[in-house]
Amino acid sequence: MIARSVAGPAPSRTSREHWIEGTSGPRWQPRLLLREQVCGRTGQRGHVLYVHGATFPSASSVLAKFGGKSWADALNDAGFGVFALDFAGYGGSERYPGMSLPADQSPPLGRASEAAEQIARAVALIRRRIGAEPLSIVAHSWGTIPAAIFATAYPESLCRLVLFGPILRRCVPHPKVSDAWSLVTIAAQHQRFTKDVPPRHGPVLEEPDFPDWAEAYLRSDPESLLRTPPAVQVPGGPSADVAAAWSGELPYDPAALRTAVMLVRGEWDSSSTAADVDWFAAALPPSLERKVVTIARATHLMHLERGRHELYETVNAFLHEANA
Repeated sequence: MIARSVAGPAPSRTSREHWIEGTSGPRWQPRLLLREQVCGRTGQRGHVLYVHGATFPSASSVLAKFGGKSWADALNDAGFGVFALDFAGYGGSERYPGMSLPADQSPPLGRASEAAEQIARAVALIRRRIGAEPLSIVAHSWGTIPAAIFATAYPESLCRLVLFGPILRRCVPHPKVSDAWSLVTIAAQHQRFTKDVPPRHGPVLEEPDFPDWAEAYLRSDPESLLRTPPAVQVPGGPSADVAAAWSGELPYDPAALRTAVMLVRGEWDSSSTAADVDWFAAALPPSLERKVVTIARATHLMHLERGRHELYETVNAFLHEANA
C-alpha cells in the first residue's frame, strides 16, 4: 500500500490517496484507489466508507462539490472520517484488461461479487489505519448490491449500513446485459439526472454546478476526450447486475444481514421504488434495527440535488446513533 498526500479541498481539510496494490497472473486483482478525507480531529464519531454506483466514481459522487460543499465535507463536519473507493474500471483504479477489447469480446466486467471482494480489500486497509473498530458503509444505487454482499459476509466489520437509491429485487423480466463495457456521455448523464422529475416541477439538479461536474467526470477517464462525442468507459457488470436483480435474481439474501440498516430513496426515484423498499424491509430479520426514509422532491441522484441537505442530515443522524 502506498499513501500520497495531496492538497485538501479547503485549508482545514486534508485528502489522501491510498493505493491497494493488485496482483498479476491467473489470480489477477486490480490496483485500487481509496481516497480519504479528514478535517481536524475528524474520526471521533467513527469512519465511513462510501461505495459508488454504476456510472461514476467517488470523486464525482461523495467528493463532488455542489453549492460549494460535498457530502464528504458534511460528514467531516459531523465528526466522521471519510473513505471513498473507486471500483476497478472507474476513476483512479486499474481498468479490467477486457476494457481494451471490443465490448462483445468478454462477458460483463465488474460483477457485484468481484466488487464485494474489492470492498473487503478496502475495509482491510481502513481497519489497519483506524484500528479494529467497525466502520459504516454508505452505498448508492448498484453499489448497494456489492455493499450488502460484503455486509452479509463480514458483519463484524460494520456498525451501520446505509443503502440509498438501492437496486433491489423485482420480478419483471429484463433483457440480459452481455457487453463487457459501455460508454456514457455527458448528455446521457444529464438525461438520467433529470428524467424522473415531474414535467411541471422545476429542476432539482444543481444546474449551475453541472458543467464543472461534467468536466471532472470526463477527466475520470483519460481516453474520454478521444471519443466522439466525449464519453466515459464503464464496466458492463453493474448493468448486468441491475437487470438480474429486476428479473428476480438478487445475489444476496436480505434475511442474512446482521448490521443495522437504513434504506433511503427519493420520492421520484424510478430506479428504487417504494415497492422495492417495502419488499426489502419486510425481508430483513424481524429483530434487525432498520430505518426507511423517503426524501421529498428527490430522484435517484438526490445527493447531487437541492434536497441533498436533507439526505446528508438524515444519514448522518443514523450514523451518529451507532455511537450514542
